[in-house]
Amino acid sequence: MKSDAFRLARPRWRGAAVTAAVAAIFVVSAIGPAEAQQRKSLRWATSAVGSYGYQIAAQMTKIVEEALGGQYTVTVQPYASPTVAMKAVMDGNGEIAYTADIGMTQFQQRIGGFKGYKPKMPEIAHAWYSYPMESMMAVSAKDANKYKCWKDFSGKPVFYTNAGFMNWLNWQRIYKVLGYEFKHVQIDLKSNADAMDSGSIAGSATYTTAGKSLASYWKETEIRMDVRVVNPCPDEVAKLKAAGLGVVDVDPKGAFSKPVGPAVLQGVPILFGYNMGTNIPEDVVYKMLVAFYKHKDDLAKAEPGFTPMARDFVGMQVAGISANPDVPVHPGLVKFLKEHKAWNDKWKVAK
Repeated sequence: MKSDAFRLARPRWRGAAVTAAVAAIFVVSAIGPAEAQQRKSLRWATSAVGSYGYQIAAQMTKIVEEALGGQYTVTVQPYASPTVAMKAVMDGNGEIAYTADIGMTQFQQRIGGFKGYKPKMPEIAHAWYSYPMESMMAVSAKDANKYKCWKDFSGKPVFYTNAGFMNWLNWQRIYKVLGYEFKHVQIDLKSNADAMDSGSIAGSATYTTAGKSLASYWKETEIRMDVRVVNPCPDEVAKLKAAGLGVVDVDPKGAFSKPVGPAVLQGVPILFGYNMGTNIPEDVVYKMLVAFYKHKDDLAKAEPGFTPMARDFVGMQVAGISANPDVPVHPGLVKFLKEHKAWNDKWKVAK
């Protein structure tokens, strides 16, 4: 019998999900399967179906294909987590890796899920950063009176999003700063509401994108049950900020469809992106960036999570690099930033 860890590591891109994704690509690009086979492949490795990373990638294939002049066919391939997606790209099973600032840090330092990892292909470099996410904690409304601060979850069984997700990594970072015990319980995304309602988990980590959007599985959760978000207490906020982590305010009305407790939610942000190795040509990355920059306002209108990117596209790229300045920058992003007078000569150019 295969272990749970083995099942988690397998890419979830079979069946109806991938059929729908590929079919969508053919429709929006007005091409047939025979013509697509003559194109180069650009495989977009994301997190699991139902996650925000998958949801966003599936929306942007048309922009990418048009930007590359019809030379590439883009396919969205969901994996168990961004950590697995990053490895898939560096093992030669994809070209675009869904990641975040903390994931790039762990890869650079070879810690966590990257301990002892040796890429078979060129390492991924900074290429494109797209939106911030805010990690928060939620409980069933009927149990809300049991939890006043994040310390109340220390040592309790909690679903901190899928193992390997960037929010999962973020919670480990948060607990390390606060000195709390991280006790993760792995469940299927679709069972989030049932697990919370039954009490098999004390809480479930939730997250908003730019304070505006929820992942698909959390949209389903809040429809099925009443939840309450538990904010960190003032002393916890002070400790997190003293350690260099941000704590941001989120308007619950921006993402949740009904009240979730506090009038203002508080979360610890991470910056997400889609990074690539130097085996991807400079012009491919550059053309993608130019296209996303051109369509940034349209992207924000279609998906509120892109609002910060639309407001300051160049600044978001700078922030992504600055979070891990020792990680090299893809030549395509270097060219883009130089054109916008935002390149820092202290940064490294990937070779």
